[in-house]
Amino acid sequence: MKPVRRTRLAVALISVQLLLSACSATAHPPLPPSQWPDPRPAPWPVQGPRNTPNFHAPSATHCARPVALREVPGGGHEQAAGRASPGGAYDTRERLAKSAAEPPALADAPATAAAAPAWRRGDAAGPAARAESADALRSARPAPTFPTPQGSVAPYPPPPHQQPREVPAVVTAGVVDDNADFNAFLAFRSRTRVEHRPRDIRERYLLEVKDPRGRGVADAEVAVQGDSGWSMWARTDAAGRVWLHPNAFDPARSGHYQIAVRKDGRQSGAQLTRGQRSAVEVVLEARAAEPRARLDLVFLIDATGSMADEIDKLKSSLRAIVGEVSALPSRPDICLGLVAYRDRGDQFLLRSHDFTDDVNGFLHGALNPLRAAGGGDYPEAMNEALHETVHRLSWRGDGATRLVVLLADAPPHLDYGAPHYDDDMLAALGKGIKVFGVGASGLDKQGEYIQRQIAQYTGGQFVFLTYAQAHSPSSGPGRETVHDVKNYSVDTLDRLIVRLVSQELGKLAQPGG
Repeated sequence: MKPVRRTRLAVALISVQLLLSACSATAHPPLPPSQWPDPRPAPWPVQGPRNTPNFHAPSATHCARPVALREVPGGGHEQAAGRASPGGAYDTRERLAKSAAEPPALADAPATAAAAPAWRRGDAAGPAARAESADALRSARPAPTFPTPQGSVAPYPPPPHQQPREVPAVVTAGVVDDNADFNAFLAFRSRTRVEHRPRDIRERYLLEVKDPRGRGVADAEVAVQGDSGWSMWARTDAAGRVWLHPNAFDPARSGHYQIAVRKDGRQSGAQLTRGQRSAVEVVLEARAAEPRARLDLVFLIDATGSMADEIDKLKSSLRAIVGEVSALPSRPDICLGLVAYRDRGDQFLLRSHDFTDDVNGFLHGALNPLRAAGGGDYPEAMNEALHETVHRLSWRGDGATRLVVLLADAPPHLDYGAPHYDDDMLAALGKGIKVFGVGASGLDKQGEYIQRQIAQYTGGQFVFLTYAQAHSPSSGPGRETVHDVKNYSVDTLDRLIVRLVSQELGKLAQPGG
């Protein structure tokens, strides 16, 4: 080749490289603190680099609403045989109360609430429908009613015509904090070979958001973007802290990340350099926490047949749990929610009750009617239920503490397609929702791995039932467990839940503190 041609070719190659670089920079611009993404979600599921979160920011202002049920049917034989809609999507509908001529089965609570058009996750109308005010929808809906044998309507279902189950007087449980003993958690992950949704959390960085007086800023919105264009979102916990795991969301493994933080109309920022040893600290002018804390607490429960004892124990102790939490120094304003799930082919895939501040209504209209039944195979519909919990419930904004107690004795189905629990644990962190996994009796290694995976990423902890003899739940309460844990504390399950909630609320910086 002649020298002139070689020179022209080199110039042409350089021009092409410059053009590609310019296009890349245009496609994935950095996210400055002054330009925040719209909190409305992109179409679900989202793939590839993005500058908009795939969730709604929590925005409800209250939970003063009646108890209402939203049910996703199990689908019967067709879905059980794998003939659900493509991609694992499922239809949802809010069902009419059954007529008096069709009395409810003793094993299940009757369906209720006004009928609504089916909504499919892949529909273009889905995000727009979810953008409507949940408070407005529920305030217009009448209180749920249930059929009675005489054909009249009662505000809550009548007691089942069966002898009450004998509920164990004491259920003991242990707890481990995998973020506090992170090296032990990494060792557990290394030696546990089970099927799961992989997210690399081995490299992590602590972000601390403080006000000028050095107090932690709770529930501050955090946006993180790498120089490759990949983004993630989080909210600080009650202490103003959050762990960031770049490899969990950025496959390009950027070297630098821009961090933007905002709250109360004010914003600040910082830069994270991969490999740095110190925590990232951001100072942000923000109001102190309100004198009275706000707590959104959801019970996410596997309601298949093997969970009867655990469900009955929760029914017998919930009022005491709420009473003790209400008496904490911060006098929390409590909103309660419930999402129960089974599996495809069962009477229902999931049943959810949005947040309410009516404790009696929650007990009688949501929790007490719940019965354990169905299931069939070992894995259950935890993926769908976690997605419901994170995306469909009316989580409050403006400084609420958002907690989920996930009570299950089986892992999720990983063969159904979307939704996937790892996508929703990322969304949970973006909404400031901590998940506390509670491993019930019979939970295997895969179930333990996935519960701990979700809890660690969202900042929660892993709770597990304990017995006098580790392999014998019938041996009664004790300190022994089959789970791969060390150095754990043990208490009764109800007191342990109160303690975990108390620890979270105790981190809030109070006025004048």
